[in-house]
Amino acid sequence: MRGGAATLGGIAAGAGMVELEDMRLFVCAVGSGSLSAAGRELGFSPAVASKRLSRLEAALGVRLLQRSSRRLALTGEGATYYERCAAILADVDEAALAVSAGQAEARGRLHVSAPVDLGRQWIGPAAADFAAAHPELAVRVSLSDRLVDLFEAGVDVAVRLGALDDSRLVSRRLAGNRRVVCAAPAYLERRGSPRTLAELADHTCIVLERPGMRPLSWTFRTERGLEAVRVGGRLAADSGDLVRDWALAGHGLAFKSIWDVAADLAAGRLVPLLTDLPAPASAVHAITPSRRFVPARVRLFVDFLQRRFAAHEPAVLAAAAPRGDRLPPQRRRRAT
Repeated sequence: MRGGAATLGGIAAGAGMVELEDMRLFVCAVGSGSLSAAGRELGFSPAVASKRLSRLEAALGVRLLQRSSRRLALTGEGATYYERCAAILADVDEAALAVSAGQAEARGRLHVSAPVDLGRQWIGPAAADFAAAHPELAVRVSLSDRLVDLFEAGVDVAVRLGALDDSRLVSRRLAGNRRVVCAAPAYLERRGSPRTLAELADHTCIVLERPGMRPLSWTFRTERGLEAVRVGGRLAADSGDLVRDWALAGHGLAFKSIWDVAADLAAGRLVPLLTDLPAPASAVHAITPSRRFVPARVRLFVDFLQRRFAAHEPAVLAAAAPRGDRLPPQRRRRAT
């Protein structure tokens, strides 16, 4: 740092000392995707930021970033170093907060990732409310139905559905959840309602296909145990909110998280189906990088999310319960 900079020795034998502020510049550049933007945030000109990054690479004896006029890309060594730097800087920040009056304050930059539908309906509004309550905090929300690498993307908190599959990360349960088959009343008027899993083959099923992954199977609890159904249809999307939009427009059946469609079910815009064959539970989790010390902004935001989800959980989970008055007339006559 300027004027008696803090350094970490022994990182690269014989290659000099590494300054914490250079590490912070590197981490910030990865998070923002721009070395110039990272320099401005830390008070450096673009030229100074470039020199500092070059100095850091020279001290380590490796190239950390591949730079072009349009983008930055981590090298293999850069990805490893980024993970360790992020943890070190989090420890340093936490140590400073622990001896300051602001240890319970959320400040700095918070990067949050979430699936598109869940993010638009729940995480985005929660993040805006959290930022409004903490004026020294800047919040960035990234929405994607792809599985985002928290370390590569510089994400502080990711909200995901289902179990954690990366041992480097830590998970905290926010709320219960399961998927539900649903369709618009207009579709059910035309095609009727499936009563068994076998009848799904006679319906138009809207498929979620994420890049690099197999189409999502529709899995249910039956008397024989878990049963996965491979559905197909003429409509497929890699975005959960488009699947929901198509279902609302009456184009077919969707298999959606209850948190994505609770408002539509409660309002009668969508009707829950096959409610006697529930999907397995797949809770909503907050995922954070595995660090010994968690920044106050991350800890407080996860606490905030947990309270927000807890306040709505009973009504959301109840939205999938069948209601006879929501069924189309044809369906009600067959059910009586």
